Amino acid sequence: MRGDGEGYDAWQESHADDHDDDTPPSWYAGHHLPPEARRMGLNPSVPDGALLDFAGRLDARKPVHRFTAWAMLVVFGLPVVFAVMRLFYVF
Repeated sequence: MRGDGEGYDAWQESHADDHDDDTPPSWYAGHHLPPEARRMGLNPSVPDGALLDFAGRLDARKPVHRFTAWAMLVVFGLPVVFAVMRLFYVF
């Protein structure tokens, strides 16, 4: 590296940001939310938005992700099944 500081200046120019500062970075967690969810105001910082973002990141080609999706379906589906069973029991 030269002592006149040109190495740092060249590095800065090669790594200059070419995107708008208002856009979220590529690693931002909310890139997997559907457009409808964004229009409703959901983002990864609220529980429903975080859950949608997490589910959107699951990849069906990976067995662990498939197992996770089925586990989520059971966890969120069982209360509905129990509520319907309770309705049938009451009538």
